Amino acid sequence: MPTVRRFSAPLSGGTARAPLARKPAAAVVLGLVLAAGMALGGCEYTYDDGGGWSGVPAEPTAAPAPVFTRDALRRDPVPEGELETWVERTLPDTPQPVVHAGAGLLAAAEVRTETTPVLETGTYALALACRSQRRVNFVVRSDALTLVDLGLRCGVNRENVIYLSAETSLSITVEARTGANFAYRVRRL
Repeated sequence: MPTVRRFSAPLSGGTARAPLARKPAAAVVLGLVLAAGMALGGCEYTYDDGGGWSGVPAEPTAAPAPVFTRDALRRDPVPEGELETWVERTLPDTPQPVVHAGAGLLAAAEVRTETTPVLETGTYALALACRSQRRVNFVVRSDALTLVDLGLRCGVNRENVIYLSAETSLSITVEARTGANFAYRVRRL
């Protein structure tokens, strides 16, 4: 039969264990953590949406009908007779003076290059737009530099700020793989 040993502390006259030493720094840190937790636990985020709660539940919101924003026919080029209306709608007037503008209709795989008059030294805004089923490439060069080389996704206008450090004319080349309308406008800032 196994022997069971029992240990007990001596009742008198023996050695007793020393009490555990307390560390006051740990107690202070623990107290600060608990206080911060209680303070943060009481935080609440509220806002006023201006609706004013009247106690009466609102009517359920009806789901809106689907809106089709990608109409493929809206990306087809407009005929020559509607070109001016499309340009006015796409590139609206601005208060800055327009120094040169152009627009046109390109056939598939056509490349067209136009030249602006000589422009003075200064800062200009160059607005580009197109209407086609595919991207249209615009390359704008001064006498010394290529200022813009961009394949523009049609339906999105792009405006670039360019600085001319000397009097120069700009060469604007437009290329399309499919039929396209293009428009550009150079204005002085």
